[in-house]
Amino acid sequence: MNKQGPIGIFDSGYGGLTVFKEIIKELPQYNFVYLGDNARVPYGTRSFETVYQYTWESVQALFELGCPLIVLACNTASSKALKSIQTINLPQFPDNRRVLGVIRPTTERIGEFTKSRSVGILATPGTVMSNSYKIEIKRFFPDIEVFQEACPIWVSLVENNEINSPGAEYFVKKHIDQLLAKSDKIDTILLACTHYPLLYPLIRKFTPPSIQILQQGEIVSKSLSKYLEHHPEIDHQLKKDSEILFYTTESPEVFNEKAGLFFGKEVNSTHISL
Repeated sequence: MNKQGPIGIFDSGYGGLTVFKEIIKELPQYNFVYLGDNARVPYGTRSFETVYQYTWESVQALFELGCPLIVLACNTASSKALKSIQTINLPQFPDNRRVLGVIRPTTERIGEFTKSRSVGILATPGTVMSNSYKIEIKRFFPDIEVFQEACPIWVSLVENNEINSPGAEYFVKKHIDQLLAKSDKIDTILLACTHYPLLYPLIRKFTPPSIQILQQGEIVSKSLSKYLEHHPEIDHQLKKDSEILFYTTESPEVFNEKAGLFFGKEVNSTHISL
């Protein structure tokens, strides 16, 4: 890759747009390509092998679109596929391509927020099963105790625009109650799925005011900015004229309609086959 290219942002569906909009706020001068594998969502209930296969196919598509740097703005892909891509696939490329995730930027800062050293994680079943957050938090902060709660219905509630329904209230309250029942010392809850910010008002409603709720977008965006400051050899490969493109494996019409809810403004996408 000799010529400059955009930063690639990948998600299995729409949730990554909540992180993407924060990245754009932090780095407005950069070019970006967003790819949503909406035709094969959800990833959260799929096997490690399937998530790795789907994620690697999407990463290759972003490489073909000229992206030297890719952010997996998806917790499931970050937990189930990132390590394999970094250790198995990337070394096969002669140039300096990078693929980053959302778990490490979040876990290396979690210690700044908790005083009780007890943290709750709300995530998809796949992310919880991977134990990625437990492992990474222990690496940076051995004194922090981590309590996880899988929320298998939450992504569907968001994807189907049911966030204001009685069912959403029931399932949000159910999983928060189950998480908090695991420890009365939890003072910080991390929303470890990029869909969950759209449920924030409900999550806040059913969470005691004394407990802070962390969303990943701002943390990841600031981490990416620092990463580029510390890696000028990567930053030099990135094009900077504020162009943004969107691709989806689903119908562009369907994607455009739903994506606006996550991104906060109108989106125009192009179909891509993987």
